[in-house]
Amino acid sequence: SQFLKEGQLAAGTCEIVTLDRDSSQPRRTIARQTARCACKKGQIAGTTRARPACVDARIIKTKQWCEMLPCLEGEGCDLLINRSGWTCTQPGGRIKTTTLGQSQSIHGSYVHPNFGLL
Repeated sequence: SQFLKEGQLAAGTCEIVTLDRDSSQPRRTIARQTARCACKKGQIAGTTRARPACVDARIIKTKQWCEMLPCLEGEGCDLLINRSGWTCTQPGGRIKTTTLGQSQSIHGSYVHPNFGLL
C-alpha cells in the first residue's frame, strides 16, 4: 500500500482550506470557501452535494454545472442564464445562488463558488 505524506490528499479527494461568511446584508449570507483537491486524470475540482469534489472535467469546460449534482438531496438545480453559476431551490422555495469565484486550476487548487442565500 502507498502511504501519504503529511499534507497530501488521497487521489480523488478534496478538503476545505478556508471558509469565510458575511451576514452583513439582511436576509442574505455570502460564503466564500477555498478547497484543495487531488483529482484523478480527467477530473477537476467542482461541487457535489454542496461540498468540494472531483468531477468530470467536461462538466466544467461546458459549464453544465447541474451535471455535477451541486445541490443537496431534494433541491432543484437550474443554470444561471449566462452560465456563470447555478441556483439550488429548496422545497420551501428558498433559493441558494452560486456564482463562480476567482479561478479554477486544473492542477487542483480551486476557489469555491460564492453561496448567496436569498
